[in-house]
Amino acid sequence: MKKAMLSQPMAEKTDREIAQTREKAIAALEARGYEVVNTLFTDDWYSDSQMEARGVVQIPLCFLAKSLENMSLCHAAYFCRGWENARGCRIEHEAAKAYGLDIIYED
Repeated sequence: MKKAMLSQPMAEKTDREIAQTREKAIAALEARGYEVVNTLFTDDWYSDSQMEARGVVQIPLCFLAKSLENMSLCHAAYFCRGWENARGCRIEHEAAKAYGLDIIYED
């Protein structure tokens, strides 16, 4: 089965808005036959306090690095509406293009 990841703007979004967008995107990808690779890192290892305890200075960059690592498992990347206005999503988009992933945009 082919795998895909989500690239989703999260700044200034509520948890509910993020979840609703994710659910819609996951359904769209599964309808296309993709298995979705997790790029929402919510376990305690990624809490601000844990990252600071590990010496992480640039927390958003840590999340981006993990997302790019997970991109290496994927055949495609799905970009949610507004991706072009989010720094991390733009970087993920450039990486997806550079490495030949299929790029899918939210309708």
